[in-house]
Amino acid sequence: MINKRERKKTRHYKIRQKVSGNGQKPRLTVFKSNKYVWAQLIDDEKGTTLASASDKKIKSGTKVEKAREAGNILAKKAMKKKVKKIVFDRAGYKYHGRVKALAEGAREGGLVF
Repeated sequence: MINKRERKKTRHYKIRQKVSGNGQKPRLTVFKSNKYVWAQLIDDEKGTTLASASDKKIKSGTKVEKAREAGNILAKKAMKKKVKKIVFDRAGYKYHGRVKALAEGAREGGLVF
């Protein structure tokens, strides 16, 4: 019997086989806990994080609204580093709820993916 964690790990592995970022088009990866959402822009060729954001410091709104704002903040940081195109890595999470809100917030901020 495969548990929930192992299924997520398998989904993430399959996604990472197809998705990779570089300096011109970094990978936007998502991590979510029960309380917060974190997002990073990663250059996989160099192994460095270009920008990161979370919803920890955002005080008002629901979890979904906070995730959207975190995506917007990340997009602003990316624009300062002259990054406009990215590759989205949902890290094995289903594309709905907070993950979808974060992606939409990043798109609203000007990132293209």
